[in-house]
Amino acid sequence: MKNSFSEKYKESGVDVTAGYKAVDLIKKHVERARTDGFTGGLGGFGGVFTPDFSGLKEPALVSGADGVGTKLKLAFLLDKHDTVGIDCVAMCVNDVVCSFAAPLFFLDYIACDKITPQKIEAVVSGVADGCVQAGCSLIGGETAEMPSFYANGEYDLAGFAVGLADKTRLPEPSKIKEGDAIIALPSSGVHSNGFSLIRKIFSLSSPDALQRLGSRVDVLGKTLGEELITPTKIYVKTVLALAKKVEILGAAHITGGGFYENIPRVLPAGKQALIQKSAVRTPPIFDLIAAEGGVSPRDMFNTFNMGVGMVLIVKEKDLEKALDELNQAGEAAYALGTVTSGCQGVELA
Repeated sequence: MKNSFSEKYKESGVDVTAGYKAVDLIKKHVERARTDGFTGGLGGFGGVFTPDFSGLKEPALVSGADGVGTKLKLAFLLDKHDTVGIDCVAMCVNDVVCSFAAPLFFLDYIACDKITPQKIEAVVSGVADGCVQAGCSLIGGETAEMPSFYANGEYDLAGFAVGLADKTRLPEPSKIKEGDAIIALPSSGVHSNGFSLIRKIFSLSSPDALQRLGSRVDVLGKTLGEELITPTKIYVKTVLALAKKVEILGAAHITGGGFYENIPRVLPAGKQALIQKSAVRTPPIFDLIAAEGGVSPRDMFNTFNMGVGMVLIVKEKDLEKALDELNQAGEAAYALGTVTSGCQGVELA
């Protein structure tokens, strides 16, 4: 591409050579996130992946797409861009694994006002980290330079994942019965939702926002910025490993909408999740958000994950085995509640 250059296009704000430089910088990160099925490379018009269907009775593809949302505003303020890529991957693959699908590959899309190769590299390094954690390939993506569309120095980040499952083992809500146990998998913090409210509560659009983010908060043991920028936890390997040992009846990724929106999505009609509020192990950041913003408990549980990033449903007789398997794998899982009869939804007791 050494002859690809347009002086007039550069005058309009788009420097194609910066894009080529960014691609050169991210190649090593793409290589880190390569699995056996990735048979192509960067530079083509499409990412090529050859899936292995062996051992599957009825192969089924499961896909998910998402972005990072306004958590990106923190990355801009902190000038820290190497973790939001993990968030982007996590928001997609955590959805895909709720169908007990193993993520095969991921593609990202970055749109910005001006391509800064080093910044793009930092973002993609996080995407690669997320793919490694999920066990999938980063097979391609797109970087778009859009001057005057985005604010100076800002960008948007989105992506999608495709996973492979056995259709005969996809979750069936009808299997969930009264008395089944609900298990909590702890989150790493706020993850990547509710940041419009968080930014309002902590005045992160004000001139002193960077000072606020840099202030150490004793109850957190770190600065507010360090806590909030912590990337979303990826549960893929945990869920897939447990599914080989215990029958998981349902799995819910707790994102925007919190408990009230996400848990009912895996329940059949006539069943509800009875959650013991006292059982929820809520990290200090959520107490801080509630106190600073005067947010009611109902709104907190309907906006944030409250320390629970993923919920699994198993038969009551399998609860102890599931917890043992999870704890041996280093997951601090715990019993969160039970399935009861009632209007499809969530009740916090």
